[in-house]
Amino acid sequence: MHKEEFSKHIALLHNITQKDAHDVIDIFTSSVIDAMKQGKEISLVGFGHFTIGKIPARTGRNPRTGATLNIPAYNQPKFKVGQKLKDAVNPSR
Repeated sequence: MHKEEFSKHIALLHNITQKDAHDVIDIFTSSVIDAMKQGKEISLVGFGHFTIGKIPARTGRNPRTGATLNIPAYNQPKFKVGQKLKDAVNPSR
């Protein structure tokens, strides 16, 4: 489901305009990005947990040439699914 389809889904489900639903999505995603940029973790009980994993620097290899290259350390955003969401997509459990 793309953003447009998702905003239509939200609008129909919650009886709001599609523009309002689009704005809600934008507010949520920009807020998550901003908080994680500041190094904060976000926990939405039942839905999931947004965290930041620290990936250390390492040496890699170019598959075409075989030359070694240095890959710098970076932060990897992660999402761990909450139990309520797991149960919703696995109703037979």
